[in-house]
Amino acid sequence: MKNKKILFEYAFKPIIYFIISLVIGGSIIGIIYFKLIDMYMNSYAKIPQVIINVVNEFLYAKNNYIGDLIYIILILLITIPIYIIFMKKKIESISEIINTTNIMANGDLNQTIQVVSKDEVGQLGNNINSIVSQLRNITIEERRAQQTKTDLITNVSHDLRTPLTSIIGYLGLIEDDRYKDEVELRYYTTIAYEKSKSLSILINDLFELTKMQNNTISLDKIDINLVELLGQITEQFKYEFKQNDIKGRTDFSEDKLIINADANKLVRVFENLISNGIKYGKDGGYIDIVTRKQDNMAIAQIINYGEQIPSSDLPHIFERFYRVEKSRNRNDGGSGLGLAIAKNIVELHGGNIKVESNSSRTIFEVKLKLI
Repeated sequence: MKNKKILFEYAFKPIIYFIISLVIGGSIIGIIYFKLIDMYMNSYAKIPQVIINVVNEFLYAKNNYIGDLIYIILILLITIPIYIIFMKKKIESISEIINTTNIMANGDLNQTIQVVSKDEVGQLGNNINSIVSQLRNITIEERRAQQTKTDLITNVSHDLRTPLTSIIGYLGLIEDDRYKDEVELRYYTTIAYEKSKSLSILINDLFELTKMQNNTISLDKIDINLVELLGQITEQFKYEFKQNDIKGRTDFSEDKLIINADANKLVRVFENLISNGIKYGKDGGYIDIVTRKQDNMAIAQIINYGEQIPSSDLPHIFERFYRVEKSRNRNDGGSGLGLAIAKNIVELHGGNIKVESNSSRTIFEVKLKLI
C-alpha cells in the first residue's frame, strides 16, 4: 500500500420528510408522510413549489381517504342490520333448541325441535330429533319388554297354580278317604291325572319356547314333501273332526313342494294350527287345509269359518299366553303357547307365518322356501 493514495468521495443529497397526522374527533386515525429528495430539491428556490406540491398531495390523499371512509360506513350501515337479523334468527333457533332439550331432559321424549333452516343449527336440531326418536323407540321397547315379562310371570303363575290347585285338592280328598266308592275314587284320580298332564304340557311348551327364542334348539332337517306331510296330519285329525262335527277338506297342489325341514317340528306347527281351527272355528263346520306353490315358496293355509278375530288382536295373536277371549277360562287343555311356538318354529326354518281374519273366515298361512 506504499505510495498509494486512497480517495473517498461523499455525495450529499438533501432529504426532507413531511409528516401529516389525520385527526377525526380529536383522535389520530392515521399518518401520511412524504420523503422529498432532490427531485424537488434541486435548489432552494424551489422550496415554495415543493410545499405547494406537498399540500396538493395531502388534499388528494385526504379526499380519497374521506371517500373510502364514507364507502366503509355505508357498507357497515347495510351489513350490520342484516347480520343482526341473521344472528337474531340463529339465537332464536338456539333458544328453542335449549328450551326443547330441557323439556326432553325432564323425561318428555314426545317433543320435537322445529327445524326451519339447513345450516349448522338446523343440522343440530335434526340430529337431536333423530337421537330422541331412537331413545323414544328404545324406551317403548323396554316398557313393552317389561310388560311382556310381567305378563309372562302372571300367566305362568296362574297356569301353574290352577292345575296344581286341582291336583292337590283331589289328591287331598283321596288322602282323607272322602269318596263314596271306587267309581268316585277313579273319578278323582282321573281328574288329578289330566291336570298333571296339562301341567306337564305347559312346562314343556314353555321350556321349548324359551330354547327357541334363545336359539339353543337344534333342527334335524331332511327333505320333506309338504303335501304328503299335511295329508298325513289331516288323516290323524279325522276323529277330532268327527267329534266336533267338522268336515276337514283338503285342496293340495299337484306340485310336490319339497322343502328341507325338521319334520317333527313342522308337525307341531300344523297340529297347533288345526287344533286352534277346531277349537275356535267349529261353528263354521269346515276346516280347509290348502297348499300351493308361489315362486320359490311353498304355501300352506289352515282355514276355519268360525268367529272373526278382532283386528286389534291380530298383531298379538302369536304372543306368549295371548288370548283373544280375555274372560275365557284356561280349562281347555292348552298351554296358551301353541301359536307362539308355531311362529318360532317357522321362523327357525327361515319362513314366515301370518293370520288374516274377516267376518267369513280366518286364514293362518305358512310360507317355507322350496329346495
